[in-house]
Amino acid sequence: MVFSSIVFAFIFLPIVVVLYFLAKPEYRNYILLAASLIFYSYGEPRFVFIMIISIIINYLLARLIDIYKYKERIRAAKTVLVIDIAANLLLLFVFKYLNFSVTILNTVFKIDMTNPGIALPIGISFFTFQALSYCIDVYRGTVKVQKNPLYLALYISFFPQLIAGPIVRYSLIEDSLKERTITAEDFSTGAKRFMLGFIKKIVLANNLAVVSSNIWSHDPSALNSQVLWLGSICFSLQIFYDFSAYSDMAIGLGRIFGFRYEENFNYPYISSSVTEFWNRWHISLSHWFRDYVYIPLGGSRVKVARHIINLFIVWLLTGIWHGANYTFIVWGLMYFVLLVFEKYVIHPEKRYSVIFKIIWHIFTLVFVNFGWVIFNSNNLEQAMSFCMGMVGVRGFEFTMQDFIVRYMREY
Repeated sequence: MVFSSIVFAFIFLPIVVVLYFLAKPEYRNYILLAASLIFYSYGEPRFVFIMIISIIINYLLARLIDIYKYKERIRAAKTVLVIDIAANLLLLFVFKYLNFSVTILNTVFKIDMTNPGIALPIGISFFTFQALSYCIDVYRGTVKVQKNPLYLALYISFFPQLIAGPIVRYSLIEDSLKERTITAEDFSTGAKRFMLGFIKKIVLANNLAVVSSNIWSHDPSALNSQVLWLGSICFSLQIFYDFSAYSDMAIGLGRIFGFRYEENFNYPYISSSVTEFWNRWHISLSHWFRDYVYIPLGGSRVKVARHIINLFIVWLLTGIWHGANYTFIVWGLMYFVLLVFEKYVIHPEKRYSVIFKIIWHIFTLVFVNFGWVIFNSNNLEQAMSFCMGMVGVRGFEFTMQDFIVRYMREY
């Protein structure tokens, strides 16, 4: 079920809102939990059990972490945290990356391993990262453990942010889970924000998708550069309006029910650098990787070589998080290269020049646009053909299998 569907907008949401506000405050969380499970199971009921398993695992292990910390058995608490991280990542790997891993093994080692064909549960990346952040924060002591399993279930499964984010930290709604007051202004502000996102999705994103999807359905080598640029720009706008629309709707729905979420997009295409772009695009994801991967690795307060390694790890994981395809890995590593270049090659004095800022702003937008071409392509062959066609090189041939075989032979 998607927010822009008739079923959600005219049946599901009105029923949930009426039931929620008719119920006594102590029952409202349970209404939202039931609604969230129904929402998630609408398309594919069996996947709701995967999410329930994730909730149970994280609830029990977080309680165990809290018990060990209370007894000052820090090593035992850390061991449980490691188990929790491994369990979450294993769940994510099996359902999102196992098929892709089998494909890689078959290509590299010339074997014929049967692909399990495991279907991908919707939103698994989002609710897994939320669960991980909760358990890590319990270990760090920045949040109190939630003793009511149904409240934790609501945090992980709450339907507004379940499918497309934002990734909500438990600390942000910790107090609101226990008690919240909803005013007429909250409801009005939330409804307006939801409608803004709804309109962005229906009017802008969906119509831009008609153009970009049509162009992407053709062989790039059969199209001229102008058409390819049109397709790439339309997709760049489409993915922004699509993704930011869902964030708008999630923020609005959260406000209607008394939860206040942080902004997830902040005019990313006005960015004058790649660093600024990622401070404005999908902010909740950027902050998640910053706080739970980048900073624990040492962040930027390390030697240059180690800092570059830290950036490589973060952007490799960022690419992998977005999907099980070579295209996402290359897309993530493209930003790694750009950020290293931006931080270590560009002389600091140039960054304050007005002319340079204009040039770098254009440079950023161009490479972001090329990045979306890679992101939206079915495979690297299509991505390379599309990108080369945009710069006037037609008929460019590239196969990922030949590249891997050649690489393995050389190394």
